[in-house]
Parts: sequence; structure tokens; C-alpha cells
Amino acid sequence: MFKKTLIIAAVLVVVFVVVVALQPAEFRVARSTLITAAPATVFAKVNDLRTWQAFSPWAKLDPNAKATFAGPETGAGSAFTWVGNSEVGEGTMTIVESRPNELIRFKLEFVKPFEGTNDAEFTFKPVGAQTEVSWSMSGKNNFFFKAGGLFIDCEKMIGPQFEEGLANLKALSEAPEKP
Repeated sequence: MFKKTLIIAAVLVVVFVVVVALQPAEFRVARSTLITAAPATVFAKVNDLRTWQAFSPWAKLDPNAKATFAGPETGAGSAFTWVGNSEVGEGTMTIVESRPNELIRFKLEFVKPFEGTNDAEFTFKPVGAQTEVSWSMSGKNNFFFKAGGLFIDCEKMIGPQFEEGLANLKALSEAPEKP
């Protein structure tokens, strides 16, 4: 009986490993919205990491998170490091490419709750009197994240946060400028 149980357990482990190995090696989550503002207006808010707390969906999850900034105030080389509670974790976001009013690319380095490096991107496209803003994040799935993906849908976990962040960015960008 013990031998049979051991064989069944071994088969289940092998099946699990095979199923996990067959999961996608990469992921990508993306959301878009239309903002009634010029691309330059929206671009400026994303390109300055000091303004992120005003629209970031994670900022309200831990208002006491510690933020530090490095590099230039805006554009490539600008970096934002955060240390927060278990919901926001710890990491660094660095702008690696900034093309005015078109594109901003980021390198995201997560330390806690899980280590990982991902890429994020904002694109800005004029659409009449509006700007279509797209926010995406992509990365590689190691074995651990492939296994987690069997139980947690990254699209459903991150997508709504991107939607919230874009809604906040829309409100911020469409608000009348203060004198």
C-alpha cells in the first residue's frame, strides 16, 4: 500500500512539474484610456516620478511608504525607490527611455514580497483633442511564477490596478491647472 501511495505521489509531482513547465515563459498586462488633455500634459505627469503618488493605485495602499528619488528630476535615469507594507512591498522603478510626448519605458526591480525584474511602458498617442494613454508591464515567468499562475491570474490581479491608476491619471490631467 505504501509503495502504491509513493508511486501515485511521484506521478502527481511529475504531472505538476510538466503542467507548470508548459505555462507561458512571459507575461504582459496592458490597459488604455482616453484622456482629454494634450500628450505633453499627460506625459509630463508620468515622466516625473515625484508626481506618481498623485495617481499611483499603490500609493493609497500604504500612505506611510518611504520614497526616495535619485538621478535627474525627469526622464531617463530618474529613479524612485519605495519601501512599504506587505501590499506595496519594496523595489525601485527607473526610467530607461523617455521620448517626449510618445513613450516612457521603466525597469521595475522588485525586492519584496518577491524578487523580480519587469519592464513597464507608457505610450501617448494623440486622438483628436484627446490622448490615448496605454500602460503595460511585461516580464519573464520563472518556475515559481509559472506555478503561482496556475492559481493567481496576473491579468486579473494587475489589470484592475492599471485601470485605477489610469483613471487617477485622467482626473489629474484633466483637472484645471492651479495658478
